[in-house]
Amino acid sequence: MQNENKKLYRSSSFYTVIFLIVKGGLELVSIEPSPINPNRSVFVLKDSPNRSNLLKELNFAEENSPSVMVDFRKVVTAIKNLKTNLYQEKL
Repeated sequence: MQNENKKLYRSSSFYTVIFLIVKGGLELVSIEPSPINPNRSVFVLKDSPNRSNLLKELNFAEENSPSVMVDFRKVVTAIKNLKTNLYQEKL
């Protein structure tokens, strides 16, 4: 189980997760309730070796940097899919 957790990345930031899915190709594994706030969720993704670099680009790249540009249609699709999964988990 310990080795399994090292292959997973958890985040409660909706838009960070969207970026990682769209730009990095990370895959949503599950959605868990937040241990801190019952009104929030934690998104669990299959981790990737380039995740750390993607997060640096997202947080520190200059405005309009090509490293953070994404196809907006993919963003819309990812948002719809993530919201669908999120609301299914809460039922």
